[in-house]
Amino acid sequence: MIKKYVNLIKIGDQIRAIRASKGFSQEGLAAASTLGRTYMGRDERGEQNISIQNLIKIAFIINVDVGEPILPLSELENPANINSES
Repeated sequence: MIKKYVNLIKIGDQIRAIRASKGFSQEGLAAASTLGRTYMGRDERGEQNISIQNLIKIAFIINVDVGEPILPLSELENPANINSES
């Protein structure tokens, strides 16, 4: 079985890469979004589900399409194959 948070980690990696490419530090984006550095860190590490509202907030701040951090299905794991106990 695939680990529980694999898709969240992949999406978090995307958020981190896009944030860095736009010249934002984690602290800078956290301050601009009022989400907090700890929250941003947990999102980027895939430790929590990011809400759609917060994804929209981040997208506006870093000026990207809201779907950009979401990978194509071909690059994500099927949730039916993810171990809910990992």
